[in-house]
Order: sequence, then structure tokens, then C-alpha cells
Amino acid sequence: MKKHELLVPVGDMECLRQAIMNGCDAVYGGCKDFGARKFAKNFSRDEIVEAIRLCHLYGVKFYVTMNTLVKDSMVSSFLEQIEFLYQHGVDAVIMQDFGMISYVLEKYPNLEVHASTQFNNSSVDDVRLLYEMGVKRVVLSRELSLEEIESISVPIEKEVFIHGALCISYSGCCLMSSMIGGRSGNCGECAGSCRLPYRLFYKDKMISDSKYLLSTKELNTSNQFQKLLNSSIYSFKIEGRMKSPEYVGFITRMYRELIDSNGNTENLAVKTEQLKTIFNRDFTQGHLFSSRIDDFMNIKSPNHVGLPIGKVISVDSRRIKIRLDKDLHQGDGIRFLKSGKGFIVNYLYNKSGLLVSSVSAGDVCYIDNKVDLKKEDVVSKTSDFLLMQELKKLPKRLIPITFSVSAHVGEVFTVQISDGVFQLQATGSVLAEAVSVPVSKEKICKQLKKLGDTPFVCENIIVNMDSNIFLPLREINELRRFLVEQLMNARMEPSYQPVIKDVVFDKLHLSSLPGKSAYVYNEEQLLMCQKLGFDCIYTPNLDLFRKMEKCDTVYYAVPRCVFRIDQNIKSRNLIRDYFKFFDYDRLVGDYTLNVYNIYTAYYLYRLGLKKITLSVELSVSEIHDFIHRFQAVFGIKPNVEVISYGLVCDMIIKGNILGLKEDDFSYYLEDLRGRRFPVFYHGDKSYILNYQSFLPDEFSSLKDVVSFRYQFFLETKDDIQDIVKKYE
Repeated sequence: MKKHELLVPVGDMECLRQAIMNGCDAVYGGCKDFGARKFAKNFSRDEIVEAIRLCHLYGVKFYVTMNTLVKDSMVSSFLEQIEFLYQHGVDAVIMQDFGMISYVLEKYPNLEVHASTQFNNSSVDDVRLLYEMGVKRVVLSRELSLEEIESISVPIEKEVFIHGALCISYSGCCLMSSMIGGRSGNCGECAGSCRLPYRLFYKDKMISDSKYLLSTKELNTSNQFQKLLNSSIYSFKIEGRMKSPEYVGFITRMYRELIDSNGNTENLAVKTEQLKTIFNRDFTQGHLFSSRIDDFMNIKSPNHVGLPIGKVISVDSRRIKIRLDKDLHQGDGIRFLKSGKGFIVNYLYNKSGLLVSSVSAGDVCYIDNKVDLKKEDVVSKTSDFLLMQELKKLPKRLIPITFSVSAHVGEVFTVQISDGVFQLQATGSVLAEAVSVPVSKEKICKQLKKLGDTPFVCENIIVNMDSNIFLPLREINELRRFLVEQLMNARMEPSYQPVIKDVVFDKLHLSSLPGKSAYVYNEEQLLMCQKLGFDCIYTPNLDLFRKMEKCDTVYYAVPRCVFRIDQNIKSRNLIRDYFKFFDYDRLVGDYTLNVYNIYTAYYLYRLGLKKITLSVELSVSEIHDFIHRFQAVFGIKPNVEVISYGLVCDMIIKGNILGLKEDDFSYYLEDLRGRRFPVFYHGDKSYILNYQSFLPDEFSSLKDVVSFRYQFFLETKDDIQDIVKKYE
């Protein structure tokens, strides 16, 4: 088995061919539904079957992204698509939804399941749970450092992003796009809210003006790659299912060369400059190598900025004069970084004003002023015409094979073909002694090597023959063509035989008495909630919990996205992330567990939770549907609560990216529409809350079947009393 796998994103068939021919070991892509990149081209059913077969022909694995959360109304369609992929030999499915992961592992026992980074695999406890469930591979959170990854001793395949776009929030924990625009990142519809401009305020005083405060640079680990090759990471994953085929081809080839050369970076500077012309937001080594905040963020631009190549030294209404630091060619795309204007260079003039196809670094050139540029600027190359033309030409990837020949008088002519995995044999006629000119070994070899446009190259031919046989060349050619076709078919067949089992559900024992709970930050809020008779009171304030721990209704809200969950568990807990719940008592599951469907709830109850909070992305009608379906399938009412009042967390971010004072709740971000998002820093994470509150009257029809939770933030005790009185 290879020590490492190069895993490449493919958004369509053209990207797939680029990835294969440039040397990937595996690819990942999505169908039209249930993938976390809904707005990529993705693959139709017919294309996905063709794609799997093409990958297998070249010894490449195809993993299909089924990594969205699944609402109850979509469960049957989701499982039908899983079974379709299973029947056609997909190498693995990448999944986020806990209920669907659990169900699929039971129903399809030899289907390989990978836990998506959307599952938020940021703790060793989560990884251990997934391993014990039967998950083959875990895509680790991009927030983990290499040291943390190395310390995970669970015997599961580790997959890590090594290049591409970074989410600012922990994956699977971001509700921003959903809460402000109805486009859920958990359903593959992320609108890129983090790439928009925001202003930061402190007590209504603006302290940062209209910058891209949540926009990250692109991850690029190429100059640290030898460290990754020496790590326990099995699969090196590149992000980019919405990138161009040329990008896919270039980045695949770049990392293939790094892997094959054991991290040799001799030509890396040239490659990096070329890469910057294809896609560049500036580069960072990310949390993987513990980059500083200023090395991690690009607050100037959320888009492709290209490769700086020179400066405008004069401009008039007709021409722009540029002093070049890098070569410029006709057909290149350029952008002026200060003005943001750009275009394709259709006409390029040298310093004498003559029309030319290229101008070298160090020289002066002129271009037409097609964008009405007014003043001096920095010039950046955003596309390289010659490089793009080169990348459109696919290299050929050849599979080495060996032929073995047996040719003896009085015996059947026999040819075997082998690729190191499959060995196939075909026989021809009984051979006779040659009357005049016998066939030579050289002639047999020459005919067998005629592989044309097949994906094979003949590496070796073993010939065991008599020297005086008669053998028509037609027969050699026929057996060669037959064996090549059979080998191609054998390589493209699924590597497993599907096994489908019935899933049997255990009987659950639950108490489901509706009540009310509260989430509070300080003692004043907690004491008022006790006075008002709340059944459960959750607090993230550890000192406050310790002070009130003897009160049976007070629960500690365990910090989210911690590396060791088990070290944070107290006597009663609100749980935010997945781990082995059955090792503990008195646990309530938070909305951050992303409970979208009844199967997630069922498997959480079976793991030991007695009460769970439904996802805040479910509508009231979907919650009613959940309650009815759960009772119909499992014969018991679920014990659930919903957030009926207050602000939910839109993002949780590693590090103090905004430079906030810790535990100071006077900050907020304002977007272009004037919406204000409270933001604070606690521990080692930043939290962005939603700009508007849930209100209980929206959920009034649910009051007899679920518990209501009030999420208090800055409310005083008087505010709390008034709010509860108003809505009860």
C-alpha cells in the first residue's frame, strides 16, 4: 500500500481527466444532489458511472461527496443515491450527517465511509467514536496543527487538506449563510458570507472600516511538504471542486512532483509564480503549521489577485505605459490592483511602439487604455495565455503491462496479460511446424507492443517458444486485442460485491415532557432563570457552573471544537460535539450536533443522550414532520428541545482574528446592509452571533410537543423577566 495518497477535486468530466492524467491517486466529486458544493457543475448519474469506470481503468479511486445534512423528506432520495453509487462500485462516500453515517454503515457493511470535514473532526474523541463505528477515514478539521494530528493515535486513515480555499469557521459549524440568506452551508449552498466586507465596532465606535475582515488566504503547504510526507497523514487533499480544469491539472502535477521527489522544492519558486496567475488570494500555511493571524487573513481582497508583474509609470487616454518586473504576453489577463480594473491584453507594444507578441521583464511596454485608467497603479497578471495553452494539452498516463507467450508445435498458442493485479489468458489455434519461414520472437514482440491509443504500455514480454513454428500475425493481433479489452473491463469492474442488510431499530426508553430551558452567561441571568422555574439552565461560564454545581438543574455548556472533549466533561453537560456519549451520564445534546432527521436523533439516543436540541435550520413545519415521523418509526415520542428565543452562533473561529479583548461583549460586526452581528473572543476562539433573534411566537404551535430554550446573551434580569412574561 502507498504511504500517501494524492486526492484531487473534480467538478466535472474535464477536471476529472486533468486530475487523472496529471497523476492523482484518487479524486472526489459530487452528484447533482447531496454534495457540499451544490453550485459546482457536478456529475449526472450517467457521468458518475463513466467517471468511476474511467478512474478504475487508471487505478484511481473515486470518492463521492454525500456530505450534506439530510432532512427527513430527503432521506429516501439520499439512500437511493447511496445505493446507486454502491451498485456501481464507488470507492467511498464522504458523509457529514451522523444519522445517515450510522444507518449506511449498518445497511451497507462493505461500503467505505469517510467522515467529511463538515462533520467537524476537531477532537481526538470524535475520531475515536467514528473509528469504533466503522468509519474508514476521517477528514480532519483544517484548524488542527500537524502536532495535534500526529498525536491522534486512533488507527484510522487520516485525510488532511494541504492546498486550496479555507473556511474561516470550523466546517460544519457555520450558520452565517443560512441565517442571513437562507442558503445553508450544511446543504451545499454556502453563499460565501465570509468573503464579504464588514466593519468592526466597539461600543458603537467603528474601529475597522469596510475591510474583508473574515476572508482568509489560500492554503499552500508546498514549501513544508517534506514534513507532511514524514507524518502519519495518509491522504493529502486539495480543495477546489469549483476551480477550472487547468487549475486542477496544474495543482495535481505540482503536488505529484513533490510527493515523488520526497518534497524536493528545487523548482517550487517557478511553480508558485505560475500558480499565482491561475488562482491566488495570497498564500498561508494555515493552522496546520500554526500561522500567525496576519499570515492567515487577507482582509484586502477576497478574490484572485494574480501575480504582480510591474507598475504603471504613465497613462493617457490612449495608452498605458508599464515598467515590467515579469514577462508579459499578448493574450495575458491583467488587473490594476488599486483601481480593480482589468482586461485581456489583445495588443501589446514594445518601448518603440511596435506591435509585439511579448515583452520581457526589465523592459517597458505599452498597452491600450481600454478601461479608462486615470493614474499610476500596480499591474498584476491574472491569467497567463501560454501557460493556459500548455495546460489544455493533457499528458498521457500509461499503465505498464507484461505479456507472457507460450508457442510450441502441437500445442495451443497461449498469451497471458498482466498489470500486476489482474492476470488474464487467451488461447489460439494448435500450432504447426513452419514449412518455410517460421515466426520469430522479435515478430511476436513487435505485434504485442502495438497497443495504439489504449491506456497501456508494454513493459516486458516473456516468450517461451519453439524456433520452427508457423503462427499467423493475424492470430497474435486478435489475441492481443481480446486480452487488452478484457483487461480494461476487469480494471473497470467494482472491487467489491455489494452486501445489503436490513436495519433493525432497538426499542428506546425516553421521557419527553415539554418544559423550558435557558442558556446564560452570568450569575444574574442564572438566578433569574432559577426564580422563573426553568427546568434546565446551561452556562459556558465554568466558574459559574462550579459555584452552582449543587443545583441539579444547572448544566455546563462544554466548549465547542476542543481537542480533548473528555477533559472538559463535568457532572452535567450540554454537549456540542460528537464523542462516546455512553461513557457519561446527564448529557443534553445541543443544536450544534446538527440534528436534521429522525435517524440522527435515534442514534444519538442509542449512544446515551436523553435529550437533544434540533437544528436551528429546521422550519416549524419540518419540526412537526420530525415529531410525527419519529413516533411512527420508533413508536415513542422524542425528547427534544428547540431554540425558541435568542441569538444563535453563526460562526466559531479559531484564534482572535479580530483582535478583541477577551470576554468583552461590546463588539459587533456590521455588514453592507447595516446588520449587526455580536462578536466576542473567549479561550482561543472567536464567536459571531446572528444579527437577529428567534422569537417564541414563531414556535407557538410546538409548545405541547417540544421543550423551548431561551438563549440569553446581554439581557439583564429585568429583560429576562419581561421576555418570559411576554411569551408565556
